[in-house]
Amino acid sequence: MTEDGRRRGRNETEEERADRMWGELIQEVRVAQTGVQILFGFLLTVVFYPKYARLPVDDQRIYIITVILGACTTGALIGPVSLHRLVSGRRVKPRAVRLAARLTFVGLVLLLATMASALLLILRVAMHDSYVPWLVTGVVAWYLVCWFGLPLWARRRHTTPTDEA
Repeated sequence: MTEDGRRRGRNETEEERADRMWGELIQEVRVAQTGVQILFGFLLTVVFYPKYARLPVDDQRIYIITVILGACTTGALIGPVSLHRLVSGRRVKPRAVRLAARLTFVGLVLLLATMASALLLILRVAMHDSYVPWLVTGVVAWYLVCWFGLPLWARRRHTTPTDEA
């Protein structure tokens, strides 16, 4: 309860909280998974186009790195689903939720790297200009603000040390 008599937060058990947090986490993962699966599917087809063989070696390397990053991102973002399936019914949901949240965070960082790498490759092929790295840097900065900066600012500004995550 707060000083003005209003209740803060939820009155839930650790298991109820884990159930709620699991549902929220899975919704978040669905959004990220959809994006990475579309991007990864597109990336897998690029190597089969005739123009791929004519790409400079540096662009082919960027492509390979991008595909590997996309595969790692997919693994990290699908990981929570596998984790849940394998530990379901074992009475470890609160720990599983924390582990799944960490996997999701790693997946978001890998998604950022995948998006940056894919954007770098596409802009290098499309523009051939020296300012491509600056454009990519600007987009990555925007992702950092949207995905991490704003959420961390809101977390710091609107929570107190006694608030639960």
